[in-house]
Amino acid sequence: MLPIDEVMPALLDALAGFDAVVLQAPPGAGKTTRVPLAVLAQPWLAGQKVLMLEPRRIAARNAALFMARQRNEPVGQTVGYRTRMESRITATTRVEVVTEGILTRMLQRDPELHGYGAILFDEFHERSLQADLGLALARESQQALRPDLKLLVMSATLDGARIAALLDQAPVIASAGRAWPVDIRYLPPAREHWEAHLAAQIPRLLAEETGSMLVFLPGTAEIHRLVRALNGRLPGDVRLAPLYGDLSAAAQDAAIAPAPDGERKLVLATAIAETSLTIDGVRIVVDAGYARRARFDPGSAMTRLVTERVSRAAADQRAGRAGRTAPGVCYRLWPESERLAAFAVPEVLGADLSDLMLELAAWGCRTPADLCWLDVPPAPACQQAVELLQRLGALDPQGAITGHGKAMQGIGLPARLAHMLVTGRERGQGRLAAELAALLSERDLLGVRQGTDILHRLACLRGERRESGVDPARLKRLGQLVQRLAEGAPQRPLASNEPGRLLAAAFPDRVARRRPGDAPRYLLSNGRGALLDAHDGLAGEPWLVAAELDGQQREARVFLAAALDQADLETDFAGQIIEQERLDWDAREGAVVARRERRFGALVLDSRPLPDPSPEGLLAALCEGLRAQGMQAFPWQPALRQWQARVMLLRRLEGEVWPDVSDTALLAGLENWAAPWLAGVSRLRQLERFPLGDALRQQLDYAAAQRLDVLAPPAVAVPSGRQAAIDYCDENGPVLAVKLQEMFGLTRTPQIAGGKQPLTIHLLSPARRPVAVTQDLASFWQQGYPQVRKDLRGRYPRHPWPEDPHTAIATGRVKPRG
Repeated sequence: MLPIDEVMPALLDALAGFDAVVLQAPPGAGKTTRVPLAVLAQPWLAGQKVLMLEPRRIAARNAALFMARQRNEPVGQTVGYRTRMESRITATTRVEVVTEGILTRMLQRDPELHGYGAILFDEFHERSLQADLGLALARESQQALRPDLKLLVMSATLDGARIAALLDQAPVIASAGRAWPVDIRYLPPAREHWEAHLAAQIPRLLAEETGSMLVFLPGTAEIHRLVRALNGRLPGDVRLAPLYGDLSAAAQDAAIAPAPDGERKLVLATAIAETSLTIDGVRIVVDAGYARRARFDPGSAMTRLVTERVSRAAADQRAGRAGRTAPGVCYRLWPESERLAAFAVPEVLGADLSDLMLELAAWGCRTPADLCWLDVPPAPACQQAVELLQRLGALDPQGAITGHGKAMQGIGLPARLAHMLVTGRERGQGRLAAELAALLSERDLLGVRQGTDILHRLACLRGERRESGVDPARLKRLGQLVQRLAEGAPQRPLASNEPGRLLAAAFPDRVARRRPGDAPRYLLSNGRGALLDAHDGLAGEPWLVAAELDGQQREARVFLAAALDQADLETDFAGQIIEQERLDWDAREGAVVARRERRFGALVLDSRPLPDPSPEGLLAALCEGLRAQGMQAFPWQPALRQWQARVMLLRRLEGEVWPDVSDTALLAGLENWAAPWLAGVSRLRQLERFPLGDALRQQLDYAAAQRLDVLAPPAVAVPSGRQAAIDYCDENGPVLAVKLQEMFGLTRTPQIAGGKQPLTIHLLSPARRPVAVTQDLASFWQQGYPQVRKDLRGRYPRHPWPEDPHTAIATGRVKPRG
């Protein structure tokens, strides 16, 4: 008896009374294989079929096989399954286990879903994009067309109450978890890399523990490295088996099957083994604690794979694999003190939404928020997806699906690949497009070490080239996919330019032109950078289409590409090539460069000098260059800098009645104050004759200019009778630098700006060096002057040093000799 059996009566009662129910059952409860058969026996189903959604192909196939065995029937009789690549469904099948894309296509073809009485969403906690979409479409179908349709959302770790609230407070049935306890132990690496630590610990743990072992790793690369690291280090009774999505069905079955008598298994798996699979005999789980996920970067419009720490929910799922058939133990390769995120980010919040928006357009929905979502798709990502689909011709300017979009949507491929396939069929290259789509819809057949040229993959797929390490089962599966997509189109001799043309149709934003220089660096049509390995076979190509990149912000590394002829680009994208005047600032030449260019996105197809650029364009480019140079590009005179500082002082004291004439403000407003004198100017050296004083002083009207001279005069009279200049450019405020003897008799510090700003007095020696700095002359004469007199009168005897500076006559003269 499994834990789910205890709540089965309550679950079936809820389904009989409500149109939607939530089942919360932790790993090992038995929900995947028990619930569909129990629902099948309910009278309210009235002879209709049960549809169960599984997120992974291996889980769908194995769930169907297990349920068929429970009924002592072959798969396809009462219980069958459908995936993209395989179908085991007959006229007698009443329980269909399908992968996520299949459900969406079924609903699109028949929104009423005739003949089906219940849809079961298994492992909904994984929150895949297709599961969220499937639930949204099924819920609208139920509410608008099929009130008798039952929806059952089954989750191992997700908050059931939140799903229930989404489904109008649907009842939540909770089941106990696994039948056997699992002991959690933490085994973090000390200093070495976690992969080396794991390779060292596995033989030790196998020697200490009984039973088979399941190891969770982020991806196939880590699996292959660990296989090599464990070579010759395992006990004799241990049989090693990898488990990941690209393996053949036979290899996956071998990994899941019980170990032969007298042997144990060591299964090295990706996240594929987290859910809906029971691997007989496993009582040891080792969790590296990482998962590899696709993350879409809206800035670069690229999806990249990232390796990140698993969520707490995923870690619990993995640990549960050890307690399926007996008490088990789970070793975690991170410290117990490390805090994990409760759940992984739902795919709908971090994925490329072009496929979703195409499906919604086909459904007749232009506003995603109108449907039922646990997390509403983000509006910016939706808009970006719509723009791509419009560029591909799948949506019209109003966002409605076009005939081309309908053809794309019915294929069941990602939007870019579906567009390429439809385009290939229209050009008579349907089979080549199918081959390219098959290659791009799966993990790279050869790996990046074999270069980036997709022609090599095509040759392997066609059997024209043999490469070591290529899995024959994968080749067979890809061949089957090609047959399905090609729809009987014949294979034609391969013209070297055709793959690039078709890839450009799918990835117009990733057409790339080689940058000048020795390194194989490229500029993409979306404005991003990309690079190839210097030894790559495509490194010398002037034009490429980058089908797969790593999505790095600065320069993305190209993984798969094809050469492209510029002539093909200009033919196929004639409507997207624009001709424009281009005026740019050349910092090296110190001049505006004017050219007429033809461009495809950020890529320049050709460029020629523009002899008569528009005055507006010339001014804009010149101002751009001047902002980069700064105001020092203009012919400043010291008096103008003083004028600027005088105006800024009054602006600080009196506010915005005075204009902002700082360098920052002047650069920002070049087009306003400098434009009348910049007509015809295109080079820095022409600014030598620029009338900067006239241009700046026009910022003040006549009255303001008069007030400026009164409130912030260029000079003030000192007691000696001389007009002494004020330095307004000192960072500490306006400075009056004057010989000490010229200030005799003055006790009140001079002020400007109507008394708001005292001057800082620099009292100078006869050698014009400061002997005192003060804003309080009275205090200086009283306290500082006696010491200055003592120090300097012997050194400068021809200058007066009276004992009482208050009554002495100010002078700038010296005593006569003699």
